[in-house]
Order: sequence, then structure tokens, then C-alpha cells
Amino acid sequence: MPADLRPRFGGLVSEGGIRFAAWSQAARRLWVSIFDEQGNREIERFELQPQGEGVHALFVAGLGTGTRYGFRADGDYAPDRGLWFDPEKLLIDPYALEIDRPYAYDWRLTRRRGEGPDTAPLMPKAIAAALPKPVQAAPPLFQPGALIYEVPVRAFTMLHPDIPEKQRGTVAALAHPVVIEHLKKLGVGAVELMPVTASIDERHLPPLGLRNAWGYNPVTFMALDPRLAPGGIMELRNTVAALRQAGIGVILDLVFNHSGESDRLGPTLSLRGFDNQAYYRHTPDGRLANDTGTGNTVACDHPVVQEMVLDTLRHFVRDVGVDGFRFDLAPILGRVEGTFDAEAPLLKAIGEDALLADRVLIAEPWDVGPDGYQLGNFPPPFLEWNDKYRDDVRRFWRGDAGMVGALATRLAGSSDVFAAKGQSASRTVNFIAAHDGMTLADIVRYERKHNGANGEQNRDGHNENLSWNNGVEGEADDPAVAMARLNDQYALLATLFVSRGTIMLTAGDEFGRSQHGNNNAYAQDNEITWLDWAGRDQALEHYTALLSTLRRAVPALSDTRFLIGRPPADSDIPDVAWLTETGAPLDEQSWQDPQRHRLVMILRGATDDERRLAALINGDRRACMFTLPQREGFFWEPAIETAEVADILRPVSGRTVIFMIERAAAQAGTRERRNGGR
Repeated sequence: MPADLRPRFGGLVSEGGIRFAAWSQAARRLWVSIFDEQGNREIERFELQPQGEGVHALFVAGLGTGTRYGFRADGDYAPDRGLWFDPEKLLIDPYALEIDRPYAYDWRLTRRRGEGPDTAPLMPKAIAAALPKPVQAAPPLFQPGALIYEVPVRAFTMLHPDIPEKQRGTVAALAHPVVIEHLKKLGVGAVELMPVTASIDERHLPPLGLRNAWGYNPVTFMALDPRLAPGGIMELRNTVAALRQAGIGVILDLVFNHSGESDRLGPTLSLRGFDNQAYYRHTPDGRLANDTGTGNTVACDHPVVQEMVLDTLRHFVRDVGVDGFRFDLAPILGRVEGTFDAEAPLLKAIGEDALLADRVLIAEPWDVGPDGYQLGNFPPPFLEWNDKYRDDVRRFWRGDAGMVGALATRLAGSSDVFAAKGQSASRTVNFIAAHDGMTLADIVRYERKHNGANGEQNRDGHNENLSWNNGVEGEADDPAVAMARLNDQYALLATLFVSRGTIMLTAGDEFGRSQHGNNNAYAQDNEITWLDWAGRDQALEHYTALLSTLRRAVPALSDTRFLIGRPPADSDIPDVAWLTETGAPLDEQSWQDPQRHRLVMILRGATDDERRLAALINGDRRACMFTLPQREGFFWEPAIETAEVADILRPVSGRTVIFMIERAAAQAGTRERRNGGR
């Protein structure tokens, strides 16, 4: 690895000892505490030497790989001025690659200087590790337009009957052959792992008997959670390699916008104790800025923070081999003195970095700070989670009036959001459900959130979910209600897989997972979020696999260029035709008709001689005959086969999507009649 890409900070193992280095502009003194092999007893303490420009470092001979350590810092203690120095607080190394136990919230970690104990017994210890040999450089497997599969690592396999019990809930379980087989069946281009770095519970959870199950509350940014990866960085590296061998990339969901130190009532664990004023943003009156809604905001416009973020990303590329990253509350990375700037130094540095420039970069383009909604404003090549897609698709299938035009815009790649500055390809990540919110199955069975298990009297989570219950809230014994809900899931999935741009499916939505209406299940490390593999809807899962097969077989579906409704040069066939159910082009009156809930989308093949694909979308509750325009030398037949055999000329049922594909007329004599997709 080039010397200029090696981190400057951390516990750097080399021949003959360890160089400990940390940064603090405001601290007067820094020490490294060395602990015994169990990490329980402090056996030595060494003072680091100032090196200039905030760097404190010391080489300690005789130490090696496996050394347990932590830092301490001293200086002024004046929380009202943002100074929290307290040498009784053991601080975890911001550059720790491994910790010896999970973080655990304890009220004693929040005590003011002089009022609490030494916190070393309450804290994990960093484990010094020699940097592994870099992974052989290779371009990402994932390409825009493919399927991202969002995975909550622990919940994904906790109930999987074919995973060895000791392996369930871990990163290693993702490399099990049965998991890889499932991912390949779904045609997954990349798994997006929800946070696997170590996190801490919010202070209100332990008294409720709950714990953070999602991991979006980190303390440090490189060390993996020992509960998720007991084998450390090599466990993640080996899993990435196994998935890559199967043709599946890995994207890490990382949180650089805040830390688990929370607001001024939170614990002192790491950055706060090193240099609170530098590592976190503050308002003009000295209070912690809270653009994240979590109590603090990491100062991503500070050069040392930027260095830490870049070192973290390089580590996961160089030492693990991941395809890329999804950034939680990503506008924070682009805030300069509190204001979002698409040309912010950190965003530019990521895009220009030698190790990172070709990686997959995905922004969650909103935070809760001023002007925090930045959908469409991140610089290429950032892909962006598209909540307008999510909301418009839900509104259409809920039956809202006047949604046909909005649906077509979303199906065509959301050019209203992403076509700025002459861009011809969409950077959208289309999704209907994600970890945050209702599951796809719950969207069609609950009109209201049901978050009582979270211990906040149902006050948490979004109140508007753009969901519907098909006549009964929650569980229902009525077969008609059950069938309506199933059909709605088929329709939602079909809509997702026929949409231009990258698409994302959250694990379990392909087989009907439910959280019983909980739309904020971050604190439910139990059967509410654990995937029920034994009870999964295998017919729905099979249909999802068929949709994915179709998407990969028809290049027009995974293309990311915007659909514009015009033919390419030397062709008479437009890239897309928008028709009514009678086969007539939609005119202005039809587009504006608030009662229109039907639409036909016909996608051009790669050439005039290639077959076209038609999506017949019936969002009305009434069945309807659809007519498709005939092209000389071709005929239409169902694009997806199902177990049923029915006349393809039957009316299209209400709230249904059917796919038809052209075949050459020469095949007409031998073709069998097949049923179309739902």
C-alpha cells in the first residue's frame, strides 16, 4: 500500500513495537493505557508526545499484535464551552480496527468530571492489529441498474433453520451456501449490509429492556461489532470474498453523520473526550448542532474528520474488498459551516481518491437540519435513495387520484429529479420499502403505525405511511382480504422491477415479511424483525425471482438512461410508448384525468428487430380488457410463466401488473399458450 494512504493515527503495529497516535488540538496531555490480555486491568500508562498541529504520538517498544489499549486526555473541563476533558474517562481509539467487547450504555459514562469513577471497566478496549495484506484490486461487481438487497445482518439469519445455530446472526452466515443460493435465485447484484461497525444503545433503551437492532448509533467507524463479526475484520473479508466469487458485490451502510455520544447528557466515549469542539459541529451559541436528530452532528467539514472518513473508506476497500458504500444522512458529509454544498471538500475527496473513485457510492439525501432535503443534488457518480419514487408508487397503488403521470415519471427514471446539468442517465435508487418504515407486506395491511413495543406510547415513527389495509387493520381471516393483500404485493414488486434505474429490495420483502405494523423497529432485536424463513410465502418469493430473471433478460429494464418517448436515430420506434388500455397513446386529457388508474408502458428493444416489452398496469379495482398495438412480423405473449394456464386474452384483473413480450411470428406455430405475470 502506498505510504501516503496509510493512516497516521491509531495503534500502528510495526517491527519491535506499536506507534500510538491520536489527534487533539485542545488537549494539554494525552496518554495511552495498556491493559492485560483480558482487557480488564490497566497495567501501564504512557504519555504521548506532542508532534505539532494537534498530533500526539509515542512509539512503545515491546508491544505487538493483540495489545489491548485505550486513550485518556486532559485539558479544560467546561461543557458550556464545549470542553469535556476528563482523564478518568477511558477513550476508545477513533481508528480502532477491532474492539474486545461490544459497547454497552452505562449512566456512569455520563458523569461530570470529579463525580464519577474511572470508566475503564465500563469500556471496550481497542485491540492493536497489524494491517492485513491488501485485497487484490478489482473493479466493483455491482453496476447501476442492478438489484440491491438490503440486509440487516443479525435479523437476516437468526431464525434460518439451515444455518448452524452458533453462526446465526453473524456476518459469516452470509457466506453460507444456502444464503448464497437464495441471493443468486433473486438475481442480487449486491447486498447492502446495514451497519456492521460497533454501535451503542441509546440511553432510553436499556431501562425498557430493548437494544438497538439496526446499528445506526456508532461510537467509532472502523471497528466491527463483535456480536456481528466475532471473527473480526477477516470474517467480513472472507464473507465478501465468498459473495464476490458468487458474482455478488457488497455495499456497506456507514454512519458518519453522528456518534452514540449523543447530546450533552450523553456518554463520553471517544471523540467528545479527545476534542469535542473539533469533531462535532456547534451552533453559534456553543450548543451541539443537531442536524441528525440524534443529539450531535459530526463536523465533516473539519480536515481531521475528513481524513478519518477517507481512512475508514480506504480501509474497507483495501483490507476487505467491498464494492462501495451507502451513506446514512449523507447531506452531513456535504455541509460546510452548516450549509450543504455539492462541491464540499469531503464529497470531492471521495470522488477523486485513488482507492475510492470507482466504488459504488449511495447517498441517503436528507437530514433534519436546515435545507436538509437534497434529493438530486449530490454530484455524480453518487446514486441516491429516491423517496419520491417510494411515495408516488405507494400513492398510485393506494388508489390516490391523479397519479398516472407521477407513476410514469418514476418508471422512466425520475428525470424531474436527476436530469439536471444535461445528465442522460438516472442516479435513482428506487425502493418501495426499506429498513426504516413499514415492510412491503405491512404497507398493504396497516393504515396506521403500531409501535407500542418500542416503549414510546406509539409516538415514534412516521404518522403518514401512504399505506392501506384492504378493509381490515392488521391480521385478517377473510380470504378475500388476504388475496387482495397478496395481489397488492405482487403489483408493488412488479412495479419496482420494471422501473428505470437501480432498484433496492429489503431482505424478506420478497416473501412477505411483517413487523406487525411497526414502522420504526430499530429497537426490536427479536421476532418482530427476525426474518421468518419457515413461514415465508414461497409463491411470492418465486414470483420475485421471475421478475428478477425478466429484468436481467431484457436489457431495457436494467438500462439507467432516462426514457424520453422518442426513437433513437434511424428508427421509428420510441424508447417508450405510454398507452391507454385501448392501445391509444395517452393524450393530455388522459394524463390529467384524476380518475385514471390504468397505464400501458411499452419498452423498445435494443434494435428495431428486437422484441418489445409491455407492462400492463391496472391500478383500478375493476378488471379490464387491454389491447396492445400489433407490429408486423411479431405477436404478443406473456413474458412471465406461472403455474396457471389461462387464456392470455382474458381481462386483466384489478390491481394487477402483467408483462407481455413480443415474439417473432415465425415462432407462432410452435408456441404454447402461457399465462402472463400478475
